[in-house]
Amino acid sequence: MIGLGTVINIAGIVAGGLAGRFLGGYFSERYQDGVNMACGISVLFIGIAGAMEGMLSIEDGTLSSGGSMLIVACLVLGALTGEMINIEGAFERFGEWLKYKTGNGKDKQFVEGFVTASLTVCIGAMAVVGAIQDGIYGDYSVLATKAILDLIIVLVMTCSMGIGCVFSAVPVAVFEGIMTVLARLLRPVMTETALFNLSMIGSILIFCVGLNLIWGKKVRVANMLPALVLAVLAAFLPAV
Repeated sequence: MIGLGTVINIAGIVAGGLAGRFLGGYFSERYQDGVNMACGISVLFIGIAGAMEGMLSIEDGTLSSGGSMLIVACLVLGALTGEMINIEGAFERFGEWLKYKTGNGKDKQFVEGFVTASLTVCIGAMAVVGAIQDGIYGDYSVLATKAILDLIIVLVMTCSMGIGCVFSAVPVAVFEGIMTVLARLLRPVMTETALFNLSMIGSILIFCVGLNLIWGKKVRVANMLPALVLAVLAAFLPAV
């Protein structure tokens, strides 16, 4: 069944969020802060691992790095584009709308939890590859694996940041749903190099999410999302 992978992923996020909401009720504010810090550190290292996997390689027994120009170009141009569009503002406005429509108007952390969790579970090559495989072959295995990872991530985030994290299922449904429907059109574009670039830049953005979790909102990560599109486009440039 085409689209089943997205449904499984959404179910994993909702299940993790509801479990986190239940468990979080037993935590005092001190414990919630500790869980939030642990979650931030985890996200940081997930981002670091993905970025280093893309940047570092072993040549003739020597560790070397690459992709620096690609990273700078994608992040800078992507950030400029995102700031002009103000994607972060759109995310926050939608979060505010969701907050009141779902009866959580008094939850001060709702929007922050929604935006942070949404960025964490939406960014990455697994969502793209999984949705394309699901759309073409009906193979939902990648998205099922992602659902388990997202369940754990959203569970932990919800314990410390509240019910807003559960609604990260909405952008995941939209993004993966669109990718699944357009899978046959996107497949030629998502070459091995394009996915490699996407994974590396996506990992850096995930690292930025971790920074915000630990030190408060310092980076407007949503405004850097166009960097992902530029990373894919860069794969078709002759000298990048």
